[in-house]
Amino acid sequence: MGIFDKFKGTAENLKDKATDLVNEHGDKVGEGLDKAGDFVDEKTGGKYGDKIDTGVEKAKEGLDNLDGQNDDIPDAPNQSA
Repeated sequence: MGIFDKFKGTAENLKDKATDLVNEHGDKVGEGLDKAGDFVDEKTGGKYGDKIDTGVEKAKEGLDNLDGQNDDIPDAPNQSA
């Protein structure tokens, strides 16, 4: 077994663990991403609000689709102003 095979196996295990966590705690993950986005938006004075909101939504979509379904992270109203 080569080093790339070991790396691939480790990456698959990490993806499986992340998928399980998102499936189990998707609401908390979504809230955490929203809070992180709000924090960054506040620290930048709202200058990059649209880009931050887009990044948060893309992160949610990416995590939500780890298992091939879009059902783990609920849509939250945009809290940034």
